[in-house]
Amino acid sequence: MLRILRQALRIGVVTEPSPVHDDAELTRLGVELRRQIDARLGGSLAIRHVDVGSCNACELEIHALANPYHDLERFGLHFVASPRHADVLLVTGVVSRHMETALRRTWRATPAPKYVIAAGTCACDGGELGDSYAGHGPVERLIPVDLKIPGCPPAPIDLIKGLLGAFAAR
Repeated sequence: MLRILRQALRIGVVTEPSPVHDDAELTRLGVELRRQIDARLGGSLAIRHVDVGSCNACELEIHALANPYHDLERFGLHFVASPRHADVLLVTGVVSRHMETALRRTWRATPAPKYVIAAGTCACDGGELGDSYAGHGPVERLIPVDLKIPGCPPAPIDLIKGLLGAFAAR
């Protein structure tokens, strides 16, 4: 135990460098997203995340949207637990056969007008797994998709740009 303590004191704190982001770009995108949301919805944007069979890499990036650095709440976006309160369904992963019914129920429970965003390569085109005995492939085979955000996984800034693209296009 003493040996480990000495080693920790000798080496010090070892961390990764923080990711290089442009704070000005994040703020600019966030303000524009807020403006688009106000124009389309007249308030905040409620997002319901649905994982239909992913490896959880996309989920880590989605969770980063709520961290103190990205802080999507300052732009009027928040995640909700019920699809009945959602404006956007953010779907990740290859649709597994076990999640097919849950995805369709969630889509039906979301009030109109609703946006469906497929986030990540798996949700967009099936990814590595694609069609198999256990999955249906991309999300668009089961429900209509308004926007695809590719990447494995897509970075938080790409998710913000995707959300902005969903509202700027309509």
